[in-house]
Amino acid sequence: MYSLARTTVARSSITTTARGLAAGRTRFVAGSAASVHTLPDLPYAYDALEPHISAEIMKLHHTKHHQTYVNGLNAAEESYGKATTTQQKIALQSALKFNGGGHVNHSFFWKILAPASSGGGQLADGPLKAAIEKDFGSVDAFKKQFNATTAAIQGSGWGWLGYNKDRKKLEIVTTANQDPLLAPHVPIIGVDIWEHAFYLQYKNVKPDYLAAIWNVVNFKQAETHFRDATK
Repeated sequence: MYSLARTTVARSSITTTARGLAAGRTRFVAGSAASVHTLPDLPYAYDALEPHISAEIMKLHHTKHHQTYVNGLNAAEESYGKATTTQQKIALQSALKFNGGGHVNHSFFWKILAPASSGGGQLADGPLKAAIEKDFGSVDAFKKQFNATTAAIQGSGWGWLGYNKDRKKLEIVTTANQDPLLAPHVPIIGVDIWEHAFYLQYKNVKPDYLAAIWNVVNFKQAETHFRDATK
């Protein structure tokens, strides 16, 4: 599960309320009204997901696009900390949501991918596979439905396999732009369908990108998410 840390500095003390930012890094600066988020390292080399996702895409996606969300989030939080009126704080909500969601989603995304040489694309027998087969009929049927639903997103967004804690089942969900997946769903797998995630390699053919990404999905990490969500 992930969520965005919110931090308030009050004179000499720091009060933090958060459920934790998955894989993200945060440091605190004395005298600042906000945490400083930093770009997390990838758990593999930029070329490790080839031929399914090119090194060029991974480097650009990580160092440019994700870094932009980190920068935007830090700027928005700094401005929020300096805001003196309710109107000023309201005006910053869209920037916090967009950049915060971009940071949260991408920090999750990097860990849900893994090189084929490290087990990427391999879904072993276990609770997650059993739940997928129960809720979708088969693993292949799940992938087909996920790809069709995610490819149908108008514009930019994310495709998710989420665990609905209210209904106690897996569901395929989409979110627009950089909106993260929120309660009652817990993210198990998330796929970035923004063009910057695939265009240099797959052009405008989303189905080819979606078909290829299953070769590098980190099902071991997804299994961990599922076990945590169902505790």
